[in-house]
Amino acid sequence: MSPINAKSRTIGILIFDGVEELDFVGPYEVFTMSNEVYGHEGREHPDKVILISETGGPVTGAKGMRVEAHAGIADMEKLDLLLVPGGIGTRREAGNKSLLGWIAKVAPACEWVTSVCTGALLLCVAGPAKGKRVTTHWGFIETLRARGEASEVIENIRYVRDGNVVTAAGVSAGIDMALWVVGQMHGADHARKTQRAMEYDPAPPYAAAV
Repeated sequence: MSPINAKSRTIGILIFDGVEELDFVGPYEVFTMSNEVYGHEGREHPDKVILISETGGPVTGAKGMRVEAHAGIADMEKLDLLLVPGGIGTRREAGNKSLLGWIAKVAPACEWVTSVCTGALLLCVAGPAKGKRVTTHWGFIETLRARGEASEVIENIRYVRDGNVVTAAGVSAGIDMALWVVGQMHGADHARKTQRAMEYDPAPPYAAAV
């Protein structure tokens, strides 16, 4: 196994009531498919992918999906990659001192700290994205700018990297961001194989511009 693949990582994906489903399910598919690709090549799965809720209990997403967590925040004191999704629940969690404190605690040791959609709000409030260049869902751009915590909130881009903080725009952009991160962790060739295994080759039937 090449050096870029040698490290075994723990990937923690935060979930909470009101989380936007594809914000976390898309990256979860990317990270677990990456493991499957290794399995098909006869190699061990290098990454452990864990869904984390505050209590370790189930959550209900913004669209009604009921999801069981693998662990609670008290069980996860060290991660290699943290992903914070968005959704309407982020507005409530932005005042959750327990959850914000956990993000602030685990983020410094992470190789990558990432968000999707309005998950950027939680990274800004908790600290990892404070003073960083970020992006978020187009409908939340001005709100995040007005808060003044990020150095710049960039629009019309799928994801933004500032150091080890990577923020993705709304919903489906999290898939793009997760594939890029897989490329950083395991190499571009492996990321391409993962993308192909997912049949991820977007060709939407309608233009997004309105």
